[in-house]
Order: sequence, then structure tokens, then C-alpha cells
Amino acid sequence: MAASTMRVGALALQGDFREHLTVVRRLGVEGIEVRTEDELSSVDALIIPGGESTAIGRLARIYNLIEPLQQRIAGGLPVLGTCAGMIFLAAGTKKHEQPQLGALDVVVERNAFGRQVDSFEADLDVLGMTDPMHAVFIRAPWIHKVGSDVEVLATVTDRDSGDTHPVFVRQGRILATSFHPELTQDTRIHEMLMEEG
Repeated sequence: MAASTMRVGALALQGDFREHLTVVRRLGVEGIEVRTEDELSSVDALIIPGGESTAIGRLARIYNLIEPLQQRIAGGLPVLGTCAGMIFLAAGTKKHEQPQLGALDVVVERNAFGRQVDSFEADLDVLGMTDPMHAVFIRAPWIHKVGSDVEVLATVTDRDSGDTHPVFVRQGRILATSFHPELTQDTRIHEMLMEEG
């Protein structure tokens, strides 16, 4: 689909959806806030932003969006989930029970790198990209367990344990990051989403 005719939605229940839409529009694509099933049905791709994953899940339930989201994603809608959006897309979380879509075959660990004061930035080597990607991690999750159909695109090494954890994955037309690509000038992840559309 040509970028100029594409419409990208950002789930606008809570979190930094406005920042994502700014990136989308900067790329010359129509971006809309999605809060209803009708708005969801009108988009060619969807971003589920960072924020508070429990709040996003609870509000999605109140707005009767859980099943419509699951149906559209199962039907092939390209989706990008960032930080809390990745948690909401996931099949499960370690230690926490909360509303989730179960669309992405991963188990995530919330606030895995620590609290707000432990937020950090890192340059990531991303599979398929020649130049590193500068990534901003804010109260970020990491992926604890990856399903067989999930491709790991980037990892981060935990400073305390030395263990390596996935922070950017793809499953079919679903992209998910632990970090916030909308907070940098690098638009490559948003472009990847649009290429799926």
C-alpha cells in the first residue's frame, strides 16, 4: 500500500500515542487516534503505545475493544506495540495477571530493568539493519520467554546478571519493542510497520 493512502491508528486510551502519531505524520502518512471499534476498523496498521499496561488493558475492556483488537490482529492487521504496548500484546506476564490480547507468543517481565530512576539509553544492533538503533528504555519490560514463531531482532544484556534478553521482536505482522522509538529521531521501526501494511 502506498504510504500516502495508508491510515495508521494509535490506540489512544492511555500513554504516549500522540508522540507516535507525530512520527507517522512526519513520514507523510495519515495518523488517527483509535478509541472505538469503528475507528479501529478504518486503519491499515495500528500502534499500541507505551504508558501503563494495566490501565491500557482495563480501558480496552471498558471500551469493548479487546475482542475487536484480537480479531483484527488475527486477521493480519500490522501492529507495533512499544513498552506497555508490547505487554498488552503478549500472551502472558511473569508474576502479574492483567488484561492482555494474547496475540504475541511471548511472556514478558514488567519493569524488568528497574524503576523510573533506572531508565537508560543504549545503541542496539538490530537484525537486518546496518546502523545501530539508539533506544530509550523507561521502566521497560523485557521478554522472558519467546515462542517458536517469534523472531528476535534485538537484545540487551542485563547489567546486573549479564543475561541477554530480547527487547525487539517480530511475529508475522506484529512488531514489539521494550523501548520507545517515538522518543528518538529514528523512524525505521515506524517505517517497518508501514511496510507491513
